[in-house]
Amino acid sequence: MIDVNKAVINVSGFPEDEIEDIRQSLATLYSIRTGEQPLARDMGIDMSFLDKPINIAKNLFVVEIIDKTKRYESRVEVDRIEFRYEQDGQMIPVIYIKKRGIL
Repeated sequence: MIDVNKAVINVSGFPEDEIEDIRQSLATLYSIRTGEQPLARDMGIDMSFLDKPINIAKNLFVVEIIDKTKRYESRVEVDRIEFRYEQDGQMIPVIYIKKRGIL
């Protein structure tokens, strides 16, 4: 199972003071379930992937993170997402973020 609450967010290409602001913004975005924000029902992550087989869940999670990051954090884009496997079977997403428009 993917443990979204333990996601690791690695931000590069920004000054140190801005990195923490971006990391906090994304951590907040990723911790909200879609539909929880009263005036922004689309904000947050659609957690329906949690019920799916693991390969499908990973793909749906990646698509959701890329889409919501692009929509709600204009300074950055997702470079890649990897998964770290814990001994208890949990998968921890490691999300690599870079400055938007940088190759």
